[in-house]
This record gives sequence, C-alpha cells and structure tokens, in this order.
Amino acid sequence: MASSKDFLAYVLEQLSGLDGVSCKPMMGEYVIYYQGKVVGGIYDDRFLVKPTASARGMLPDAAFELPYEGAKEMFAPDVDDRELLGRLIPAIADELPAPKKKK
Repeated sequence: MASSKDFLAYVLEQLSGLDGVSCKPMMGEYVIYYQGKVVGGIYDDRFLVKPTASARGMLPDAAFELPYEGAKEMFAPDVDDRELLGRLIPAIADELPAPKKKK
C-alpha cells in the first residue's frame, strides 16, 4: 500500500520548523532527509525513523517496526508531537555519517 500525499504533507508540516528537511518519492513511499542525511521515511502512512542511540533515548517505549518486508527495523515516533520531532530529527542526523559524495 502506498502512502498518501496528505500524510506526507502533514509530516512535512510537523517538520517545518527545521531547516533542511526534504523528501524523495521511492516506490510509492517517501524517504525523509535532514540536511542531506536519510533520517527516516514514510511507509504505509507511518512515519518511521532510524533507531539511533538518540532515538532510543527519546523514544524509550517505542517498539521496532518494519517499513517493508526485508528492511531494517525502525522506530515510529508520535507524529503529532511537533516539539519531540524538532529535537529528535536533528539528534538522529547528528549520529549519522555524512552522505557519500557522488562520483
């Protein structure tokens, strides 16, 4: 099942306080970037983020969820909590390596 553009718009609105958020469509779903780093995505109308140490600390009760069959597990933060997302996304990005340069 593909994610709706309405849910994408809602998530992007929730993240609008952060500079450097972008997304790319990918096979009916959306990959979410923050300052050029993949921090999560939208899968079946669920916003999922990478399970970094910061994410684990900020989402202590979050269960792992699979974005799709065969993928690595991710966390589902409360997409309605704009304040949490404003702290969570930069913290996740800080732990990720810089994007590889294209040749």
